[in-house]
Amino acid sequence: MDIATVIGLGLGVMFILITILMGGSLMLFFDPMSVMITVGGTFAAVIISSQIKELINLTSIFMNAFFTKEESPQETIGLLVKFAERARREGILALEKQMEEVQDTFLKNGIQLAVDGTEPELLKDIMETELFYLEERHKKGAGQVQTFADFSPAWGMIGTLIGLVLMLANLDDPDALGPGMAVALITTFYGSCMANLLFSPVAIKLKEKSKAELLVRQLMIQGILSIQSGDNPRIVEQKLNSFIAPAERVLKED
Repeated sequence: MDIATVIGLGLGVMFILITILMGGSLMLFFDPMSVMITVGGTFAAVIISSQIKELINLTSIFMNAFFTKEESPQETIGLLVKFAERARREGILALEKQMEEVQDTFLKNGIQLAVDGTEPELLKDIMETELFYLEERHKKGAGQVQTFADFSPAWGMIGTLIGLVLMLANLDDPDALGPGMAVALITTFYGSCMANLLFSPVAIKLKEKSKAELLVRQLMIQGILSIQSGDNPRIVEQKLNSFIAPAERVLKED
């Protein structure tokens, strides 16, 4: 679970609730009509702007921001250096025996290509092509979440307009002024909270997770190519450490 996402969302909800309770009651901020307009309208707009197959994946896309575990560059470097040591000692074909240690499909496929004797340029081209389309899928997923962030404030404003029309149409009925004003104001509140506390932050988090994953994938490509070319394990380690910040590097002791 991504602790930062959970803590951030929890703090945001807590601050809103505390602010409301300091000034009144939670029930003042609950209006079924406003929920229907803002939430329902936002989902309707997203459905219109998306394809059915994209809508099916929405839940898993949102869950990635909360539950997907990021791969550790340091662990990946350690594994690749270990493979480089064995390949230099026993030959690259010996790596085939260690395939069961590799959980990552991208890394496993790359090592298998190297073991099979694929030309370095072709191997690099195959893996970079897969990396490119992985990045495109990630962009599309984050873009879908951003679509929610774009539509929700607009639907909050639509709710505000509806509330104002209802209020103005019933100026002669004092009892109708309160509900109309509630719809007018609370829908804007709902839309702003949805966009700025949930959807926009989740979209940003997905983009950051994508950058981190792509970095590890690029690191894997460089490591496999270095192993294939027979580089000294120490050189492999130095090459791969260049992908991450100096403070995060873990150098192997002699």
